[in-house]
Amino acid sequence: MKVAACQMPEVQGSPATAMAWIETYALRAAAQGAGLVCFPECFLHGYLVEPWQARDHAMALDSSAFQGVLERLAVIEPMLVFGMIEADGDRLYNTAVVVNRERLVGRYRKINLLPGERSVFSPGDSCPIFAANGLIFGINICSDTQTADGAAAIAAGGAKLIACPANNMMKRDKAAKWKDLHHESRAARARETGLWVMSSDVTGEREDSIALGPTCLINPSGNVVAQVPLLEVGIVVVDIA
Repeated sequence: MKVAACQMPEVQGSPATAMAWIETYALRAAAQGAGLVCFPECFLHGYLVEPWQARDHAMALDSSAFQGVLERLAVIEPMLVFGMIEADGDRLYNTAVVVNRERLVGRYRKINLLPGERSVFSPGDSCPIFAANGLIFGINICSDTQTADGAAAIAAGGAKLIACPANNMMKRDKAAKWKDLHHESRAARARETGLWVMSSDVTGEREDSIALGPTCLINPSGNVVAQVPLLEVGIVVVDIA
């Protein structure tokens, strides 16, 4: 089973632009035989943590707007994981959806919210398990991997892989500090659980902030086996069978 992780440019407030990137790189992954493709955290709408921005761009999963997203993905063969801002009544969630062609397979809502997210998003309360062509996987979103609980729940569900959509656009000094720490926390989860970890991040520069990545595949021993170069848009495809 081949899986693909995509390192994308930061997109804010333009689902149409994000969808164009998803379509392009999902088709590239499919051409390389991938059956599961992961994109970054909140990628469909952008990582928006001002309450008014998040509310303005959020989509309900039963809305016509989200149905339009599904319809655009009808020709994409691999199963996709991508982040979005989900509206559910009065609550917003930092959500990763699992999509196969025009079908919403399921969703995962980020549990371990960062301080800056807690005034915007409600935390999730479960770690569902999914299957792509027989590959069982679960999802942790970005800072979820800083604690062992989510990965342990995924392992308990019989999974082989953790998909980790992330968005690490940070102030430049913080980005330098965290450059290697992202790998360390994800590798720790891999070693603890015996699972593969696939992370997908954004990259680029904005004012005094920078997103280096990293987007990579980490094996159950905690070793990085493939990585998109820092500050480059790209894709890695790995056979984890």
